[in-house]
Amino acid sequence: MDAYELLLNYQIKPSVQRLAIMKYLIKHCNHPTAEEIYVALYPQIPTLSKTTVYNTLKLFADQNAVRIVTIDEKNTRFELSTDQHAHFMCKTCGKIVDFPTQPMDTDITYLSQNGHQIVETHYYYKGICEQCKGK
Repeated sequence: MDAYELLLNYQIKPSVQRLAIMKYLIKHCNHPTAEEIYVALYPQIPTLSKTTVYNTLKLFADQNAVRIVTIDEKNTRFELSTDQHAHFMCKTCGKIVDFPTQPMDTDITYLSQNGHQIVETHYYYKGICEQCKGK
């Protein structure tokens, strides 16, 4: 699916800036920050502002088109994938990788039985990646 169709699927009105940001997220699955997106797109769109990037990413998140990843205490990151998965962040190189996971059924059962409604879950792991561990 291309960026234009994806925006329409999430009831987001396409604009030049929104399309560029969505195309970037489609192409770069490395959990970029808003700053990284801005720096990458500014040369092609000199009228782009940081505020526009932040507001666009907030809109995307509000419409569930992207997920906010807060594994890194210093930066808010964004990803296109909204399916259930976990994240691992290397504490040496900062790389973040996705891996499939299932919700912890006992936690969900407990919370549901006590009247809570779960709308999202986040699974974050931190450690040393295989490449850094081998150095």
